[in-house]
Amino acid sequence: MNNPMIGLHHVTAISGGPQENIDFMTGTLGQRFIKRTVNFDAPDTYHLYYGDRDAAPGSVMTYFPFVNAGPGRAGNGMARALAYAVPVGALDAWIGRFAGDGVAFDGPHERFGERMIAVRAPDGLCIELIETARAQGDGPDDGFHGATLHIDRPEATARLLTQVFGYTDEGVERAGDATRRRFLAAGRGSVIDILSDPSAPSGRPGAGTIHHIAFRAKDNADQLSWRARAVEAGMDVTPVIDRQYFNAIYFREPGGVLFEIATDPPGFAVDEPMETLGQALMLPAQYEGKRKAIEAGLPEIRFPLPLKSL
Repeated sequence: MNNPMIGLHHVTAISGGPQENIDFMTGTLGQRFIKRTVNFDAPDTYHLYYGDRDAAPGSVMTYFPFVNAGPGRAGNGMARALAYAVPVGALDAWIGRFAGDGVAFDGPHERFGERMIAVRAPDGLCIELIETARAQGDGPDDGFHGATLHIDRPEATARLLTQVFGYTDEGVERAGDATRRRFLAAGRGSVIDILSDPSAPSGRPGAGTIHHIAFRAKDNADQLSWRARAVEAGMDVTPVIDRQYFNAIYFREPGGVLFEIATDPPGFAVDEPMETLGQALMLPAQYEGKRKAIEAGLPEIRFPLPLKSL
């Protein structure tokens, strides 16, 4: 297929309080805090971004930290787990680090020939570290491995991934009544697993669940091309929406998971220097006139110092 999808751009989840989220992502997982803004649709709530040193697409995890959010439940019709890539030979160091810090984890296990462990964020979100030859750095700061979708009847989703997005079907693994089907593209965050389990309940949004996964478009023209393909495939796609750091389109794939396609530009340094990303509260233009009121209503947080060198 000409011009196949180039993997994930970012993943967005719902969490509980912002401080616990910051401490886990920057402390436990060693991510860089790259952006502090607000939910564009609910400006009384933060929108927090984490990524690699360069804040590059394919490494960016974002959260809506609703302080009073009730617990969600991962299940059918949702993305249920995010995975970071770890180079071959490096997983044992992470196991030792988590054990030394008293961080509970599940594993190691093997999945599609790759060793992996899973940890839980404070709100219960499942985050995996998967040892893979596709990794280039020394840990989760290398970027994403991919995401797992929980879909009861995966056939239509599989057709979307292979026939529209250009993913390759890598086959199926079975565990009891559950099946895991893997799809592979190029670039960071290139793996999409579809988990089907007839005994699993439907998903329920809330703290500890993934809101949506976003795929990469190289630029605005590329995004419009993807939009046309998705519409032709029968998807109900939104118009292009300006999200300050990227343009976005959204649609629900046939299994119910919310997909986004986001542009690489303009990037996260469009409104503050790369060296000090995340240190100031950045607001879109429509909210600047309400800055004092917005700042007064947001929870106080302690945030990491900027990296000393980039």
